[in-house]
Amino acid sequence: MSPFERKFGKYAIRNLSFVLVSCYAVGYLLELVDKSGFVLSWLTLNPYAILHGQVWRLVTWILIPPSSGGLFFTLIMLYFYCSIGTTLERTWGTYRYNVYLFQGMLFTVAGSFLLMGYCYLFKPTIFLSSLTGTVLTIQTPAEYFAVIAMMFSTYYINMSIFLAFAATFPDAQVLLMFIIPIRIKWMGMIYAVMLVFQFLSTNVYGKFAIGASLLNFVVFFLTSRNMMHLNPKQIHRRQEFKRDVRRNTGITKHKCAICGRTEVDSPQMQFRFCSKCDGNYEYCEEHLYTHTHIKRD
Repeated sequence: MSPFERKFGKYAIRNLSFVLVSCYAVGYLLELVDKSGFVLSWLTLNPYAILHGQVWRLVTWILIPPSSGGLFFTLIMLYFYCSIGTTLERTWGTYRYNVYLFQGMLFTVAGSFLLMGYCYLFKPTIFLSSLTGTVLTIQTPAEYFAVIAMMFSTYYINMSIFLAFAATFPDAQVLLMFIIPIRIKWMGMIYAVMLVFQFLSTNVYGKFAIGASLLNFVVFFLTSRNMMHLNPKQIHRRQEFKRDVRRNTGITKHKCAICGRTEVDSPQMQFRFCSKCDGNYEYCEEHLYTHTHIKRD
């Protein structure tokens, strides 16, 4: 367990995939109710609007749902991403899965601001439209970035979840078109090739959107490639072996003076020293307020 996980792991959100899919459901409902898209236009990841006070967009862009092909396929897609996300959370752990998703969202937000900086530095003329007839129409930055903001959504973050699932469970099988069984690794490779082709063939705005959203998978692949060949049971056994080694060495940072548990036995357990005991006596959260204070005569 890393120091960050030990410190912030208790704040990890459980069933994060269900929360994300629920946000999509809200977005699809808004699309259904507001056909004009006026409401969703106030929720997009627009860096220009964010810098001008609309800070809620830093969060509400998650409600912008991926494009769908009808109600049936939308429900299948939501179920599929919820299923693979839940499986990843159970395999990786809640903390690591949280880091993976929030890292992708953070990269996407950073990518939108980098794109705005790129436009101001290298394409300043885009804010001046050409002369149409005898009327010169000025395109303001607010109008320009309102259009570009629609390119930043959770679509590619969903793709990063799928790619991570394919890398973690390469031999798992899914039914393509509900009929053809195919190993998930081949689908992952096909989607990876499609994403590379899409990245190379799209304009600079699309490159920022794709690259920023998928950067978290690149980080995951580089930091976890030595674990790719292991199945979940082997990964679990490796983690158990490391915990047993640390436990047998007897070197721990925390140990309860009552039950003897350490951070190796209970990684999520909190340990505190008692200020009322004479001496350096440390207790777990279950015995911190229930133990008898030790007093020296």
